[in-house]
Amino acid sequence: MNRGKITFGKINLKSSVPSTSSNNDNADIPTTSSDATGSGFGSFSRKDIAKDDPVERISEELDNSKLQEVMGITGFGRKQAKQFDINEMIQKAKQIAPKAVVDEKAIVKPDGEDEDDADEEVIGPVPTVGGSVMKPDKADDSNDEDDDDDDDDDDGDDEFDEDAPINKLPHSHEVEMHHGSKAVIALASDPSGVRLASGSMDYNLNFWDFSGMDKSMKSFRSLQPCENHPIRNLSYSFSGDMMLVVSGSSQAKVLDRDGFEKMECVKGDQYIADMSKTKGHIAGLTSGCWSPVRREEFLTSGMDSTLRTWVFAKTKEQRAVIKTRAQGGLKTIPTSCAYNREGTLIAAGCSDGSLQTWDTRKMFVHTTHCIRDAHAKGADISSVLFSYSGFQLASRSMDETLKLWDMRAFKKPLHVFDGLFSRYDTTDCCFSPDDTMILTGESLPKGEKQANLYVYDTKTFDLVTKLPITDSHVIRTLWHPKLNQIFVGCGNGIIRGLYDEKRSMRGAKLCVVRTHRKKKDSEIVGTTQIITPHALPMFRQEKTRSVRKKLEKDRLDPVKSKRPDLPITSGQGGRVASSGGTLSSYVIRNLGLSKRVEDDQDPREAILKYAKEAAENPYWIAPAYAKTQPKPIFNSEDEPDAKKPKSE
Repeated sequence: MNRGKITFGKINLKSSVPSTSSNNDNADIPTTSSDATGSGFGSFSRKDIAKDDPVERISEELDNSKLQEVMGITGFGRKQAKQFDINEMIQKAKQIAPKAVVDEKAIVKPDGEDEDDADEEVIGPVPTVGGSVMKPDKADDSNDEDDDDDDDDDDGDDEFDEDAPINKLPHSHEVEMHHGSKAVIALASDPSGVRLASGSMDYNLNFWDFSGMDKSMKSFRSLQPCENHPIRNLSYSFSGDMMLVVSGSSQAKVLDRDGFEKMECVKGDQYIADMSKTKGHIAGLTSGCWSPVRREEFLTSGMDSTLRTWVFAKTKEQRAVIKTRAQGGLKTIPTSCAYNREGTLIAAGCSDGSLQTWDTRKMFVHTTHCIRDAHAKGADISSVLFSYSGFQLASRSMDETLKLWDMRAFKKPLHVFDGLFSRYDTTDCCFSPDDTMILTGESLPKGEKQANLYVYDTKTFDLVTKLPITDSHVIRTLWHPKLNQIFVGCGNGIIRGLYDEKRSMRGAKLCVVRTHRKKKDSEIVGTTQIITPHALPMFRQEKTRSVRKKLEKDRLDPVKSKRPDLPITSGQGGRVASSGGTLSSYVIRNLGLSKRVEDDQDPREAILKYAKEAAENPYWIAPAYAKTQPKPIFNSEDEPDAKKPKSE
């Protein structure tokens, strides 16, 4: 490849005589004159040099030389441009490079290095100045040493692989939230990651606000939306303004962000045999979720062997009914359900171990996919979940397995993760935000002290890590994609949050840096004391020297402390013992009689005490029968019994 020539200095100066440069360093490099015409810097005329006569040219050169002598400048305008040919320079560098040897004195030898290693040849072209090889200085050696140090640092950085799954897992720090004393079997977080909701076996639904909590990690609201039914599943809508509550009852409820009820699904008629004719579920619910694309649509599954889709605005009836069937056409209970990310598929895991899917764009008469032997028969499928990409489906069952399926080849599972003991029918699994990992928990096995959270790689199917969580069961697992934090619901009523200081955002990181501000006692007492030294004794206020002593004194006062009634005891002082030892005597004395009745008094004598007064002053019965009633004759105990005469 021919390369052009580079010209420095004066441009396009035509000269018939080759110039001799005073600098001899570049004597070996040939110089060529330009063929183009133009005015030079040394000439002040605007005429073309090529058209001038030789006489005029010589006279101009003489005038220029005189001017240079007067100004003290020699060679003014006479120095010709330096020209370099790149092709010739590359050829000369190739010839000199193999013969060039770096001076040994210019190289700084590190400790312990052999002389043979220092005498290595220089690889590559060596820059030359006037045909001589440049030798490295000590400063260059120091730069080389710095470069070596940088290379060592780069090697150390290569050992930390950011793309490794274990390095993507946020588990360097941990927080703990106390829901209650019973198992947390439901967890949900809104899409923005500001709030977290947890449901438990104790019927309570707790709301956690990360933007308002401090490091004490206390929930700001606790309620029982479904009376005496455990909260089985929670799900936020994709806009985050509504939450679906699925309990053990047959009616699902929709709450707003603050926990106020907005809708309750209608209950079906349990005396109708055809489930498609009823307006709602007639048995307890098992699972439910919001549609990822339609804001007002949600899905529920119940023990009446149906899945039903609902619309938030229409509370009188469901939108569609899906019946789940077993192998022989009999009913089977759907124990879990889920939408895919596009909202085009509904998947359900049934109690007979089958996985069934339906296309939402078609009629729900026939299944789109159906695998009868997906899990062991009789073991409930506690969770089905689509990946973020939509190509994979994970199913968690109580047969101690977690299976990964490819929706493009749905006949056999991609991999089976076994040895995952589960005691709760709500134990779930979750994908990482980039679908490279899948997480699931285990129940506490017999004889073990800690339950673990298992993390598997979805590509190589290897166990990435096993994180010990708690000394109880690990039931619910939630990996929030925006916060990059993992929340785990445990069997002892504790919610553990795992996060990374660098990779995680907001969420629990906002709470651990806030401190709880405790109120002082002086802030509680807001009344001021008015001191009147000359007041009368009955109007004079006692001077309180210590607030603590005043509080202790008020605590002993039953009126100021609002002491409740004391419990019933066998001795004196109780509310019943003051009126008698039994409840009947308490009722008689306070409600039945106005006069006091002693417990040791004979009741016959108490009644006969009023016999004389009743005979002398009859009021009710005696006046009515006074004329017709015969006179009563009483037997005396001294006379013998008279024998009745025989009747013939």
